[in-house]
Amino acid sequence: MVVLAVLVLLGGAALYFNLKGVPTYDTHPPQDLKVEVTPERVARGKKIAASLCNSCHLSEAGKLEGKLFLKGTEGFGTGYAPNITQHPEHGIGSWTDGELYYLLRTGIKRDGKLAFIAMPRSSVVSDEDYYSIIAYLRSDAPEVQPSAKKHPPLKLNLLAKVLMNVAFKPLPFPESPVVAPPLTDAVAHGRYLVNGPLECFNCHSADFTTNDIARPENSKGYLQGGTVFIEHGDTLVSPNITMDP
Repeated sequence: MVVLAVLVLLGGAALYFNLKGVPTYDTHPPQDLKVEVTPERVARGKKIAASLCNSCHLSEAGKLEGKLFLKGTEGFGTGYAPNITQHPEHGIGSWTDGELYYLLRTGIKRDGKLAFIAMPRSSVVSDEDYYSIIAYLRSDAPEVQPSAKKHPPLKLNLLAKVLMNVAFKPLPFPESPVVAPPLTDAVAHGRYLVNGPLECFNCHSADFTTNDIARPENSKGYLQGGTVFIEHGDTLVSPNITMDP
């Protein structure tokens, strides 16, 4: 009877999460945010995007129109990264700066849905660096010009749905400005880069599923490597980048 009860509970939980799918949250983007697009911000945003965005969103055509990034071998299902060009319907052309900033901070899209767990979000990245990403996405750079590329929705498996409901939660929206350490403090600024806009910790710690994106240094195996990647059928393991000789 106990075994049967446990099986019924597990089956009910599996059915619940499978039907619920990706969770939805209230969204409160800053309504008055308007990022000034300057050459300096565009250059900085393009550099950061090369680390945070391109691996999933940059297609073979050289545009941030999305591509297949979940091939079914990662254990979460299959699907495409979204189109983040300036197209008003299939891209982010109709999004406000506040909605983009809110997504980058919390991981919540403007429809209230939680973005997939691979979507970078951070409470560490400075406001200025996020403004730079937004300025780049608003710029005349060829890779962000409107593309009508439309992708089918993600087909997440039960594990991904459970993790997105139980383990992976939105980050809280900051209550005060987030500022990067000055370049004159090399150690503090290097730590900022590793934990923030370059996200070195995310690949070089033990596993994506145990990383603490709110407090990166609390991630299991922080910078000790161990995350497994599958590329073209080959299994790759991220290396240890601590100072151990």
